[in-house]
Amino acid sequence: MKSYNYLFVVLLFSIGTGFPQELTAQDRPFGVDTMKTSGSWSGVIINSGCTADEAFAEAAKCTDNLRGTRLVLYDDTTRQIFDLEPQTQAAGHLGDAVTVRGALEGNTIEVSFLERLTSIGLSPGQKAPAFSARDQFGREQTLESLNGPHGTILLFFRSADW
Repeated sequence: MKSYNYLFVVLLFSIGTGFPQELTAQDRPFGVDTMKTSGSWSGVIINSGCTADEAFAEAAKCTDNLRGTRLVLYDDTTRQIFDLEPQTQAAGHLGDAVTVRGALEGNTIEVSFLERLTSIGLSPGQKAPAFSARDQFGREQTLESLNGPHGTILLFFRSADW
């Protein structure tokens, strides 16, 4: 009897891992549901024929207007590619750096708002907002605690390929 139980468990595992990642609500096994996450994502609009590695390398083919491809968002911070629905919001933005607001379900952002990024970060001379963070010794630092007799230069580095 043990051999039948073992075989049954192996079959269930094999079947359970064979489902595609994106299923419609009717097709999800055992009533599994995905949650929508509202938020905003920034990146570059590229065509779906481009891989994350190609987008990271800024391959020219990623911003070519190719037949049969869809517009997607490449987040260069996380190196993820997100599908966009509806496509009409992204139309005309191929190659543009944008911020997308909406709801993420699976790998698809249901776009409620899309705007082109015209600048990143603070303008020169603009005062930094209040913040606190721990330094390499675990001490909490603020803008005021970092301020020296001649002011402070603050550099925020968004991402790096270490």
